[in-house]
Amino acid sequence: MLAFVALLSIQTGAQQGSAIASAGGPIAASPTHLIFGTVPPGASNTLHETLTNRGKASVTISQVQVSNAAFRVKGLTLPLSLAGGHSVTFSVVFVPRVVGTNAGDLLVRSTASNPQLNVALSGAEAPRGKLTLAPTTLNFGSVATGANKSLSGTLSATGNPVNLWSITTTNAEFKVSGISLPLTIPAGHSVPFTVTFAPQSSGSATGTLAFTSNASDYMEDESLAGNGGPAAQHSVTLSWAASSSTAVVGYNVYRSTVSGGPYARITSGPDGSLSYTDIAVSAGKSYFYVVTAVEGNGTESTYSNQAMAVIP
Repeated sequence: MLAFVALLSIQTGAQQGSAIASAGGPIAASPTHLIFGTVPPGASNTLHETLTNRGKASVTISQVQVSNAAFRVKGLTLPLSLAGGHSVTFSVVFVPRVVGTNAGDLLVRSTASNPQLNVALSGAEAPRGKLTLAPTTLNFGSVATGANKSLSGTLSATGNPVNLWSITTTNAEFKVSGISLPLTIPAGHSVPFTVTFAPQSSGSATGTLAFTSNASDYMEDESLAGNGGPAAQHSVTLSWAASSSTAVVGYNVYRSTVSGGPYARITSGPDGSLSYTDIAVSAGKSYFYVVTAVEGNGTESTYSNQAMAVIP
């Protein structure tokens, strides 16, 4: 009878030991609170979290969730089997969603003896910078159709850096240059830009220039105004003295955009007048002219001296 009791005691102990070994131990988190600190607007911060199986038997981590979309998990593939005494490390990224404090929890679900484990999450977004626009109105006055005029402006960031994302205009006759996007303007700094007005038709033109950013005021607007005038008409009038030869019946006019030629004839044939008006000229260019005298038999003289005209 005593031997039977002793044998029963040994079996019972073996059974208890087996039951304890088959139960998953606890999972421990390190750290138990991820503190991301203050992050500038538009930036992010990444910290690492480690989960350790404190038991002897393997446990399965089935789910890792965050309660706030400002935080997200990286580097962890689920479900994950974690052997006893082993650890897994992954990343948690904080991208602020609101100005000020962002808080949440990292929830870990598993087959461990503590099936639900919470890790506190906290961080903050620094106050957003302010975007200042100068001037707030650009008036181009009257600009001839087909021509253009440019004016300058300045964007300044104060308080904190400002991320500039887009620049849009409500009127295609106004175009912005001098800024490459996206652009970060450091606090206390300014960047210049240029707005060009190129009217396509006569009449008044208005528009709005919108600067979209992560600044505290989010969007800054600039009013644009101008007036398209009649297209500029340019011409060059040439005159010359008559040839001393009585056999001359007319004159040919030649033109080049390079001093000294080569020249191309711009008259259809010998003209008996002593002047010629060239209306096929463009603003901002220079032209060089020579004239020849033509006799009745078609003989043409050498080029005259060269005349230069600069078109404004």
